[in-house]
Amino acid sequence: MPGHIVVGVDGSPAARAAVDWAAAEARSRNLRLRVVHACEQGRQEHAMGCCASTLAFAGDRARALAGGLPVTTELLAGNVVDRLLAEAATADSVVLGSRGLGELAAMLLGSVSLAVAGHAAGPVVVVRGPGDTRHGRVVAGYDGSEHAEAAMEYAVAHARARGARLHVVHVWRTPAVSPYVVTGDGILVDLYQEDTRVVAEGVDRWREKNPDVEITHEAWIGHPVSVLTEAAASADLVVVGSRGLGGFASAIMGSVGHGVLHHVTCPVAVVRPRAWRGAHSSPA
Repeated sequence: MPGHIVVGVDGSPAARAAVDWAAAEARSRNLRLRVVHACEQGRQEHAMGCCASTLAFAGDRARALAGGLPVTTELLAGNVVDRLLAEAATADSVVLGSRGLGELAAMLLGSVSLAVAGHAAGPVVVVRGPGDTRHGRVVAGYDGSEHAEAAMEYAVAHARARGARLHVVHVWRTPAVSPYVVTGDGILVDLYQEDTRVVAEGVDRWREKNPDVEITHEAWIGHPVSVLTEAAASADLVVVGSRGLGGFASAIMGSVGHGVLHHVTCPVAVVRPRAWRGAHSSPA
């Protein structure tokens, strides 16, 4: 996996929180940190000066927090989403504030963070604000899909580096329209038990491969966003795949990832398998 973390900054409070989170992550995982700020081409000279000042301030903050690890900065020209997506292609992860300067205060999630999380190769971490409370707990949504496996890989690495517990949540949703509801021969129960068995076996494989990480697991029936939001109340990070089983192959990001980004207040990592090209996923 690439050896550096990219954090995008724009001078907003959320971006400052993203720098703090990214520096702590780089320090705990011994990764280089790259701080970038995209300044649109054609800006007037004074605006370019503001861009340079924003980047310099963020770079100084990152160096102060990175514990001596290498920190580089770069002022990027062009569309901010395009440039961040290009950065994601070679980075371990991209870290962003939940919303930037100029976006409505009532918005929990800005257009840039949503677009990057929806399209980037690899993990994108969205940070809403400073996290003063540490729970020592990472929550990962898991359904056995290819995207969920990628999310688990990131969640395990983060939990190991931070010395945190990893709590895996599997949420089974009753089909909205199903012939099994009409026949009522316990088939839905059988489906639930089979799905939870497959997921539990998947979690057991992760435990076997990572005996140094404490991994717990529970299964729920309900709405994944609601369950993960509740679990996030005592988590330092929530990790989800960009989409799960049952999602459309053409979907950029599934409804669960989208909902978690909008409702969870702690940092959220949305993870897409780097080799994914939109083909239908299959259970691991």
